[in-house]
Amino acid sequence: MILTKFDRSKENPNQKNTVMNLYNSGLNSETISLELDIDEDLVREIIENENKSNKEIGKEAENKKLSNHLINKFYLDAVIDIDTIIKESQIRTWNALKSKPELNIILKETQAILEQHAESKLQLVMLHIDLVGSTKMALTLPIDRLTMIIRAFTQEMTKIINLYGGYVLKYIGDAVLAFFVTEGKTPDKSNTDNSISNNVSDDNNLSSLQFSNVIRCAFTMIKAIQEGINPILNQYDYPELKVRIGIDFGEVAIVQYGIDIFEFEKETLKTPHLDLIGYTISVAVKMTSLAEPDHIVIGNKLFDELDDASKKSFKKLETNSEIWSYVNQTNNGLYDVFTNK
Repeated sequence: MILTKFDRSKENPNQKNTVMNLYNSGLNSETISLELDIDEDLVREIIENENKSNKEIGKEAENKKLSNHLINKFYLDAVIDIDTIIKESQIRTWNALKSKPELNIILKETQAILEQHAESKLQLVMLHIDLVGSTKMALTLPIDRLTMIIRAFTQEMTKIINLYGGYVLKYIGDAVLAFFVTEGKTPDKSNTDNSISNNVSDDNNLSSLQFSNVIRCAFTMIKAIQEGINPILNQYDYPELKVRIGIDFGEVAIVQYGIDIFEFEKETLKTPHLDLIGYTISVAVKMTSLAEPDHIVIGNKLFDELDDASKKSFKKLETNSEIWSYVNQTNNGLYDVFTNK
């Protein structure tokens, strides 16, 4: 279990808060039930009661709830046990070596978000994680071993992205492309009105939290590979995995290309075929190649949104037009990127 077990009592406030924190982070009731080892009916009841209560409060209280929600959502490290993530990664990887990996990936939350904002634009943080040396592995490993590695890698990265409130957009060969929804806008830092300075400070803290959350997710992914997956692969003479991660923030458009039609048990299911396009995605994917193995590269727009403590863990990456052609749309110079120290 990622989290510790809780008392089944409906009056347990810690249980209720944890359920709502996970629910607001994007997890469904079934997943929450499994993570907390409590009845799914109880999880649904807690969520329904809280949602009903929230509808009855006024606008001022609703704004306060949003602030609390953001704090809870982006302090996920408080409820995520990284050591347990590593142990469970080891168990799943070991099982995958013995049989076909148990790849249970559900993208309905991604589809729901995209449908909700179809034909519009959102401010998103895009994360791209890519396996290093996969071309060499494809040439030297039997297909069954290569397939096992890709599936195990994909499964573990997906689980971590979900835990940190992100959504997998797609799998691209040996890479995963995901996004994180940001809530609200960063207040104008130049505003010096004393009457609202405290609110600006609070909003800045909340804004920084949601971006730092993605950084913590990336570091957890690297640690899970180094300490979870690789020790098991080593025991069975598999090559160690290393990754590169690129992350940036900006405006992304949700585009509908048509309708996907599925035939299932004589029923026809139709869903909009949606995808994301935008400069931010291109930058996040391309900057991944600039990262050293097991390192992260982030764009200047994301770097500007981080809190001071998170900024200190990064340094500017020296680039030139021969290896990096993306332009800062503000000053037409090369777009600055940063890597972790």
